[in-house]
Amino acid sequence: MSHAVSRSSSLVTPVLVTGCLITLISFAIRASFGVFQIPIAEEFSWARSEFSLALAFQNLAWGIGQPIFGAIAEKIGERKAVVMGILIYTLGLVLSAYSVTPIGHQTWNWLIGFGIAGTGFGVILAIVGRAARPEHRSMAMAIATAAGSAGQVIGAPVAEALLSVMSWSSVFLVFAVAMMLLLFLVPGLKAPEAADKAELEETLGEILGRALRDPSFTLIFLGFFSCGYQLGFITSHFPALVTEMCGPILPGSVLHGLGVTTTSALGAVAISLIGLANVAGTLLAGWAGNHFPKKYLLAGIYTGRTFFAAMFILLPITPLTVLVFSVGMGSLWLATVPLTSGLVGHIYGLRYMGTLYGLVFFSHQLGSFLGIWLGGRMYDAFGDYTLVWWIGVGIGAFSAIVHLPVKERPLPRPVAA
Repeated sequence: MSHAVSRSSSLVTPVLVTGCLITLISFAIRASFGVFQIPIAEEFSWARSEFSLALAFQNLAWGIGQPIFGAIAEKIGERKAVVMGILIYTLGLVLSAYSVTPIGHQTWNWLIGFGIAGTGFGVILAIVGRAARPEHRSMAMAIATAAGSAGQVIGAPVAEALLSVMSWSSVFLVFAVAMMLLLFLVPGLKAPEAADKAELEETLGEILGRALRDPSFTLIFLGFFSCGYQLGFITSHFPALVTEMCGPILPGSVLHGLGVTTTSALGAVAISLIGLANVAGTLLAGWAGNHFPKKYLLAGIYTGRTFFAAMFILLPITPLTVLVFSVGMGSLWLATVPLTSGLVGHIYGLRYMGTLYGLVFFSHQLGSFLGIWLGGRMYDAFGDYTLVWWIGVGIGAFSAIVHLPVKERPLPRPVAA
């Protein structure tokens, strides 16, 4: 990476804008996969768990790939890592478009997951964090995270609209073209080295060893699990849950007047609404992260998620409760990301933030894998999502508690002899 690049005193920089555009497109596509649950299952007469397992593998590959791409970015350069991610993502989409068997989708979604790792938060937030001045860092990472939420706003409705005029396989090919266009943005990712002299002298193995021996790193790792579980399950199964369990959209209602006449359309709207609310929630979290202890903010976010999830499943599922839940959960959706990544950077430094955050994010994706896979398996076994939903409520409460003992201060470096 270049050491000649200086950090701008402005919050909005070319690096931030470029990073936002890449995460927006990457996450718009990723957030749309839940819309394909029913069309693909119905076309091939698959059990719900078959495509769910493909999406679960996608999230697991994303988690495994995140520290790998973080290390690649730190060793050979961020832009090369992002290019690799774009190409792998595109290949996975194209191969999935021509796949007609469950094992085919489950195999090619590993590629999609690795592609998301190369174009997602682990790499992009590390670049944005290094490019930002300390006083802007938390907000800059929040803006880049919010761009991913903006992608979620458009992803599901775009997929739903495309499905109305073409097959699901053709939609995958359209998405592949969109990913390839991101190659033109990669030259804009040019960040300076923001580490101090002591960090530059420390090797990756040394900081990894110190982090893995630190109890706070373990607590952050465990706490991020429930975030992945909840996000993975809701993104992949909520549209189907709404389609099958929600009460009817009555003629004359506001939703009906806006053209949302079916519960299938409401499911796509719910995912978009979650993303829209999260833009505001993530930006607020970025601001708060500059003023308040991040561990307490994270505990509060997980407490709020637990409340909204519990109330949603306890109350009758109607269009109104779907919308209220979407706004409430959405405001807390990815607000954990800038706070968690900022916490990792604050405690362990910026030099190897991509790799360290990638390891923490692996826990997130283990949760995603479990949430998506359990959702499909329990639906096939019991005919609904109630039990898997309550598991998410429980581990959300666990995450709220586990962040409280984190020691939010820079980890001291051993004094050289």
